[in-house]
This record gives sequence, C-alpha cells and structure tokens, in this order.
Amino acid sequence: MEIVLALAIGVLTAAGVWLLLRPRTFQVIVGLCLISYAVNIFIFAMGRLKSAAPPVTAAGLETPALYDDPTPQALVLTAIVISFALTALLLVVMLAARGATGSDHIDGQEPEA
Repeated sequence: MEIVLALAIGVLTAAGVWLLLRPRTFQVIVGLCLISYAVNIFIFAMGRLKSAAPPVTAAGLETPALYDDPTPQALVLTAIVISFALTALLLVVMLAARGATGSDHIDGQEPEA
C-alpha cells in the first residue's frame, strides 16, 4: 500500500509542477491544486495507526490498542478548506486579469506563431 501511496503523491506532484510551468493562468491554478492534493495525501499518510502510544481519551476510560492520530487529520481538513478558498480567490483574480488584459497568459501577451 505504501508503494501506491508514494506513486500517487509523486504523480500528483510531478503533474502539478509541470502545470505550474505552463504559460496559461488556468493551468497554473490547476497545478497548484494538484500540488496541494499531494501535500494533503502526504500529511494524511503520516497519521497512521499507532500501537503502545499514549491514549487520546481521558484517564480511566477503556482505550483501544490501535487508534488514529487526530493531528494530521485536523491539519488536512484545515488545508482543504484553505485550498478551496485560495482556488476561488485565484479564479476570481484570473477572470479579472483576463478582462483587463484580454489574455490569459501569465505575461499578458500571446506568443507569436
């Protein structure tokens, strides 16, 4: 399972970096989203099941032998919300820049053919 997870993180990161290097703003935004998904999967994978670790519940309550670490889950949930807000902001800025310049290229100029 670790191989599949590592491949998924690698493919998402590589595709995100490749899209970041493209000349159009929408492709850059999609690349940023892919990199953020790769980081979220990486952080979520760090919170695997632990055994013989201190319990999360209060003293005196029966605790299971295995439990999930809640910290990476909270970090990923927060990152998803922030990523959604950032994507919405970038799309609005992209539409405003396209309306102002008439082009969706990052430098504002169409390449000459």
